Amino acid sequence: MENIRKDKTVKFFVSIIGLVVIGLTLRELSNIFIPFVIAYFLFFAFSPLNGFLAKFKIPTVVIILVDIFITALAAWGVSAFIIGSVSQFADQLPIYEEKLNNIVQQAAAWLHINDPFYKNFSLKNSIQHIDYKPIAGNIFTSTFSLLGNVLFVLFFFVFVLTGHNNIYEAIKKRFVHRKPEHEPEKLNTILANSINNETVGEMLNRETSEREEKLASTFKNITEQIQRYIIAKIGVNLGAGISVFIVCIIFKIDFPIVWALFIFLFNFIPSLGSAIALVLPVVFVLVQSGSVGFTILIAVIIGAIQTLFFNILEPQLIGRRLNLNPLLILLSVLLWGYVWGVVGMLLSVPLTAIIKIIMSNSESKDMQFLSDLMSKE
Repeated sequence: MENIRKDKTVKFFVSIIGLVVIGLTLRELSNIFIPFVIAYFLFFAFSPLNGFLAKFKIPTVVIILVDIFITALAAWGVSAFIIGSVSQFADQLPIYEEKLNNIVQQAAAWLHINDPFYKNFSLKNSIQHIDYKPIAGNIFTSTFSLLGNVLFVLFFFVFVLTGHNNIYEAIKKRFVHRKPEHEPEKLNTILANSINNETVGEMLNRETSEREEKLASTFKNITEQIQRYIIAKIGVNLGAGISVFIVCIIFKIDFPIVWALFIFLFNFIPSLGSAIALVLPVVFVLVQSGSVGFTILIAVIIGAIQTLFFNILEPQLIGRRLNLNPLLILLSVLLWGYVWGVVGMLLSVPLTAIIKIIMSNSESKDMQFLSDLMSKE
């Protein structure tokens, strides 16, 4: 039994099995873990404001109410903006429906397609046979599910805000103020330091102080990394969205706010989001203009904007701070997307950064090795 415990191959496969079990558990209990993780990210985001308010001895209840009010106000503002933009887009749909019909019919004639479906293509006739009851039911269910998740996040946020210090103290008690393990190497070190006029008690106190500093540094790094990621990511996405808005104004593309919003929102999903944010505006430009050349020009311009912001600026602002391997970022998007869907993709980078910080502060050589693999430099 002792040989099995020391076998590195056995340990490796046991660790892999453990990770798979954890991943499946996170996926099955996503309705619980996703709101909890989002609530903790909100805690990190509001940490500077809450620390500032706490200096003036403002009660915790008031701080919680301020945080919830700011969150609700931001959610309402974003929702109102999205709904207004989509409503404006929907009002003009009949015009673009006719343009799309003409494009499909002209393409069918150019390609010598004799199928009546394409020669006399009509979007209205194509979708009139769709059963909208299941779709409406899914939208209704999804809306209530979203509202429930928002309330669940706020519920968790209240408890995270009030219980974070207790969690920190519990971790400190477990990993900092632990009983010394009197192993042979430990005893030799103690005796060596005793000869150098450092008593056993002083040495143990010094080691405890070092562990406490490392734990505090780990929590501080996690908080700072999340805050920097949120600020930098919002800034980069906002810059790209404004740039696309200006391009739409210059080239007289309809609904510039809608496409700027697409660029801003979809690029929160690393790698995959950029592709989606590029395809949708380009398809619309083709429908609006009916010109392939003009569409290619807009595609090149939007692609150049995304390359500038998300392949050049973002790695400089975010990649260096988080120090994550680009290949790891792509894998984390796919893995967290499998576990938690779109929300997992959105949270993949900060979650991976947190895991890397914890590994880098571990004394285990295996953890240090994994941390080095995850690093960009």
